[in-house]
Amino acid sequence: MNINQLIALAPVITLAGTAIAVMLGIAVRRNFMLSFGIAAAGIIMSLVALGVAWRKSPVQVTLLIRMDAYALFSMALLLSAGLAVLGFCYDYFKEREGENEELPLLLLTALLGGAVLVGSSHFASFFIGLEILSISLFVLVGYPLNQTRPLEAAIKYLVLSGVSSAFLLMGMALIYAQCGELYFSGIGRYIASRQDMNVMVLSGTLLIVAGLGFKLSLIPFHLWTPDVYEGASAPITAFIATVSKGAVFALLLRYFVSTDSYAYTPLLNVFSVIAGLSILGGNLLALLQNNVKRLLAYSSIAHMGYLLVAFIAGGRISSVLVVESVTFYLLVYFITTIGAFGVVSVLSTPQTEADEMSFYRGLFWRRPWLAAVFTLMLLSLAGIPLTAGFIGKFYIFISAADGRLWGLLLAIIVGSGLGLYYYLRIIVVMSMSVEASTIKPAQGWISTATLAVLTVLLVGFGIYPGLLVNVIQSVSYGME
Repeated sequence: MNINQLIALAPVITLAGTAIAVMLGIAVRRNFMLSFGIAAAGIIMSLVALGVAWRKSPVQVTLLIRMDAYALFSMALLLSAGLAVLGFCYDYFKEREGENEELPLLLLTALLGGAVLVGSSHFASFFIGLEILSISLFVLVGYPLNQTRPLEAAIKYLVLSGVSSAFLLMGMALIYAQCGELYFSGIGRYIASRQDMNVMVLSGTLLIVAGLGFKLSLIPFHLWTPDVYEGASAPITAFIATVSKGAVFALLLRYFVSTDSYAYTPLLNVFSVIAGLSILGGNLLALLQNNVKRLLAYSSIAHMGYLLVAFIAGGRISSVLVVESVTFYLLVYFITTIGAFGVVSVLSTPQTEADEMSFYRGLFWRRPWLAAVFTLMLLSLAGIPLTAGFIGKFYIFISAADGRLWGLLLAIIVGSGLGLYYYLRIIVVMSMSVEASTIKPAQGWISTATLAVLTVLLVGFGIYPGLLVNVIQSVSYGME
């Protein structure tokens, strides 16, 4: 490995080193603030290292990882989201009973898995990154460890994640048996050299899609999502909804572009059915919820369906536009979802999770700042103008229209209408009058500052998206 490869890999090495430092710190002295401080410093150092690695990209680090603009931008997105979630976790867990010093360590290892995943160019790094991410999430979902609901959610996630890993391995085995390649580009060369559709490669790819469908909670692989979202603590739910899904989707897009799997039309037809079911099913099921976390869980299923529409369009339009659309929408989804769950986290107390709709009744009169932030996040999820969510939804519309996916475009329109209804329902509940406050005043300057930054980004990218679009366009052209 030469010096350029080491520099390109510096963000990943820094994350791994920080995880080791936190582990050693816990071994020497258990200190909640120290663990979080080391983790936060390590993530910031990794973000700085990304800037250095950007100047050296693209670099192929062995056959396993490709550090190009796409991978580095995705890593920056994951690390920024991880830093925000870490801030919410600090304020959320500092007053809760139990030893929570290991939580930052698990967040770091999950981010390490996500970083490996988005840079993967080989099935080995693909699977290793995914398992590092997933195994960390099993334990994270179980925090706080002295409560029943998180442990139940962790067991459900463990079982279904194991099933998805089995699908992935079987799919990889079928593709390797036919192509004799584990390297994405090698698989792409094999597919390009074939005049006819190979059944074994198609079957293997379908199994990989099924395995990743569990991670992305796409219908019909979504059954774990509402229970895990409800059972996990609010900051960890935000982490699962953003970092976990974002890393998997970024990998899925790289895999399809690199291997030219868009050539398999039947595969895109399967994706179209999954996308339509996820958009309509997710929004319809969200209408029935009185639990805010379950509502946001079904909403996330619908948003993964929206992303899948832009992904499917890659079979008919330029891959550059697809990467641009997916990347922009993912970034906006990260901001809004972390912000929404951040409000839930701030309102929660050591005794009660603020997940029932009744917690938000009259919030505008009791906590106007939090209510205003939550309203902006919900309006962005609905795709209302002057928020970044509107620009993201516009990208999805353009991709679907250019790809002539008229059925899916209709599903997006219907789903967006349904989504607007249940988002407005929460806003109406927050505006209702209430006589007495049942929620402890929000505390923690870190959470407040994080929500402020997210709100500024949400409105700023909604009013003036030009700078972000230029950066994402350079990333799109930099994906190889």
